[in-house]
Amino acid sequence: MAGTGAIETILIADDHPLFRQALTVAVMKVAPEARIVEAGTLAAAVRVAGEAAALRLILLDLKMPGAVGYSGIALLHAERPGVPILVVSSADGAKAAEEAQALGAVGFLSKDSDLSVIETAIARALSGHRLPPAPPRPEDAVQKEVASLTPTQLKVLLEVLNGKLNKQIAHDLMMSEATVKAHMTAIMRKLDVQNRTQAALVARSLGLDLKH
Repeated sequence: MAGTGAIETILIADDHPLFRQALTVAVMKVAPEARIVEAGTLAAAVRVAGEAAALRLILLDLKMPGAVGYSGIALLHAERPGVPILVVSSADGAKAAEEAQALGAVGFLSKDSDLSVIETAIARALSGHRLPPAPPRPEDAVQKEVASLTPTQLKVLLEVLNGKLNKQIAHDLMMSEATVKAHMTAIMRKLDVQNRTQAALVARSLGLDLKH
């Protein structure tokens, strides 16, 4: 175990200790022998990335102290260009996944993703694969799908667009968390998407990201 430089290192860069802990669990499931290092600010992440031996993967939150927009990807990619960066973030933006990958990330996941989805993405990144982007969809078909949403489902989707978690949505719309989850399941089925991030991207493509 300790003492050998051959042990691969994985950097988890996120300013929320609880989420770093969740990502650590996912990493340990996929790569139990890996050495995990953590950073809570972008400056610390860049420093650790520069010093880490046998660095195999960087898990990065875009919204960290010291980061502006997608600067975290750019700085870490410049520091260690051969190391894959997997973004796991709650970042908003119609083209978040696309822009993250354009700047050098191998994939983009929402923080709302199931742990199993994150584990699969980590395994793919470690094996040298990029995460496929959401498939392009004809706009007229998407418009019909969005139009099929009930008013309550549309309200839930708009709350998702504002970056809110199920618990916050339940509070704001005065419904149970289970009801919110049921609405999200129906929304994803109607929009033919696999997760909240894709649902948000579809909605934003139609200009639904209205700000209060």
